[in-house]
Amino acid sequence: MTRRLRIDAPLVALDLRAVPERARAIEALGYDGAFTFEGPHDPFFPLALAAEHTQHIELTTAIAIALARSPMTVAQIGRDLNDLAGGRAIVGLGSQIRPHIERRFSMPWSQPAARMREYVLALRAIWDTWQHGTPLRFEGEHYRHTLMTPFFDPGPSDHGIPRVHLAGVGARMTEVAGEVADGFLVHPFSTPEFVRDVTRPALERGAARAERSLDGFEITWPVMVVSGTTEEAMATAHSIVRTQIAFYASTPAYRVVLEHHGLGDLQPELQRLTREGRWDDMPALVDDDLLALLAVVAEPDRVAAAIRERVGDLVDRVSVNAPYESDPAAWSMVVAGIHAD
Repeated sequence: MTRRLRIDAPLVALDLRAVPERARAIEALGYDGAFTFEGPHDPFFPLALAAEHTQHIELTTAIAIALARSPMTVAQIGRDLNDLAGGRAIVGLGSQIRPHIERRFSMPWSQPAARMREYVLALRAIWDTWQHGTPLRFEGEHYRHTLMTPFFDPGPSDHGIPRVHLAGVGARMTEVAGEVADGFLVHPFSTPEFVRDVTRPALERGAARAERSLDGFEITWPVMVVSGTTEEAMATAHSIVRTQIAFYASTPAYRVVLEHHGLGDLQPELQRLTREGRWDDMPALVDDDLLALLAVVAEPDRVAAAIRERVGDLVDRVSVNAPYESDPAAWSMVVAGIHAD
């Protein structure tokens, strides 16, 4: 039985004081959720404000960088956010890549998939201690949490524990999500064939390893979209999304997607251009076929149908990944089209 497809909106605000109005607008426009991401600003603060000023939409970090933070820190923030939101919070986590973890955050890097698995298990152990009084005895290879005194224990929550979604591209991280998480965040740099042939089987392998069912497990896909109401707007969208695809395609971790389509040789070529500082030359390597492979290209009134055709029954939630247009109101017809029977 096909589940109802849901759609989320990016909660983008350069000033935290603008968040309440933006969050209320997202809810009023009929979106099912709002999400933040780890960028120039912390992803949790806007969701706390959104929780206070909305009633129904789910609130997700998509993503917060797990390996830059202690599990105890995220356990506290996630618990407080979920309580404030009345159970509507989803802690979306990603690993990032080694240079950022080591050189930007000055945190240790090793075995990202294994570390992320342990990270989620540590979160669950901490939350279980608070919710059920279970002694905290988590001792892993990467994380160790064995001290919880009454002063630091908030006790059980009326709203339960937050849901945890993991982001990934490669099979190993995806398997971890299927094993220990409540949902999976598909990377924008994905294709229906990759999700069908690589992502979903990896999730199923992870679930089988944990002897668990994926019933109720949510898969979310921020679909890259090229659209515009005028020729100029469409041209701008084409340019920006080509640039986005070129940047993603230059990253070794995302080469697996290109390889799945016989295009793996493009990754080192684009990476070479990044090393030479030739950023402006990169979009030219994203031809129309590659653009159509990785993004929906459609007039505004066709975007919802095109997204539905693209995701099929592969995912449970979508969002419009359009870095040239962050106003959720611009996609109101897409919301209606996604929700249409």
